Amino acid sequence: MTKKILVTISFLILCSVVSFSQPIYTQKDVEICNSKFELAVSKNLAEKPINEIIIEIGKSFLGTDYVPNTLEKGEKEQLVIHLTGLDCYTFLESTLALARCIKSGRNTFEDYKDELLKLRYRDGILKEYPSRLHYFSDWIYDMDKRGIGQDITKQIGGIPYKKQIDFMRKHIDSYRQLKENPMFVLEIATVEKRISKRKMFYIPQEKIEKVESKIESGDIIGITTNIDGLDIAHTGIAIRMDDGRIHLLHAPNVGYKVQISEKPLADYIKGNKKQTGIMLLRPQ
Repeated sequence: MTKKILVTISFLILCSVVSFSQPIYTQKDVEICNSKFELAVSKNLAEKPINEIIIEIGKSFLGTDYVPNTLEKGEKEQLVIHLTGLDCYTFLESTLALARCIKSGRNTFEDYKDELLKLRYRDGILKEYPSRLHYFSDWIYDMDKRGIGQDITKQIGGIPYKKQIDFMRKHIDSYRQLKENPMFVLEIATVEKRISKRKMFYIPQEKIEKVESKIESGDIIGITTNIDGLDIAHTGIAIRMDDGRIHLLHAPNVGYKVQISEKPLADYIKGNKKQTGIMLLRPQ
C-alpha cells in the first residue's frame, strides 16, 4: 500500500470521527446559553448553593415551548443542543448542566457543551445510540454513581420499586435507531435487564405529601408510571412555593410551555392515573 493511499485512508477516518462527534446546535442556542451565564453574573449565582442556582436557571426557562424529540437528529448519535424548545428531560438536563457550570465558574458555551455531554451519556462518554441514558432511573443511577447527585429516595422513606424494564425493545417501531440497527436492540436489551435487576426505590403517590418536608427546592424528580415496561414517564424539578408546598417546575407536554404546576406535587401526581409516585436525585 502506497504512502499516498495510507494518508488518504487516515484522512477519511479522521473526517469520520470529527463528523461523528460534531455537536448539533444553532446560533440561537449559543445566545440563550450565554444569556443564562449573564443572568448568573447579574444575580451572583455562583455564590449560592447548587439547588438555588438550579431554581433560578429553571425559572428563567418559564414560558419556553415544549418541543418533543429534539435529540433525534443526524444519522449517528451526536450531542444535540436545542434550547429554543424543551421537553421534560432536556429542560431539567439543560438546567442542571448550566447550574453546574455556574457553580464551578465555567461560563462559556464550550463549558456547557462539555457538561451536557457528561449528563446525557452513561459514564459521561458519547459512543453510539445505546450510550445515551434513555431510561430515567438509569440516569439517576449514573448520576449517583458519579457523584453528580445523590439518590435520596430510600433515605426519605422510599419503598422497593420492582418492575420489568423492557419498553424500548418491545416498541422498536417507535425508535428509528433501533429499527435501523438490530445490534442496538441487543445493547438496549442488555441495559434493560441490568436496570430490572437493580434495587430501586420510590415514594408512592399516597405518601408524597407526608415526606414533603424532606424534599428541597432544586431536587430532581422522576415520576414513576404504571405503563408496562417503563420506569419513569415524566420528570421535573421540585420547587417550594409560597403556600409552603412542593410544586413541580417542568415542561408538561405538547402544546404547553415550561411552567410551575398549579397544584402541589402530591396532588398533581394523584390527578394522573398513569403516575404512581416519585424518585428523587439531590444534585451535589
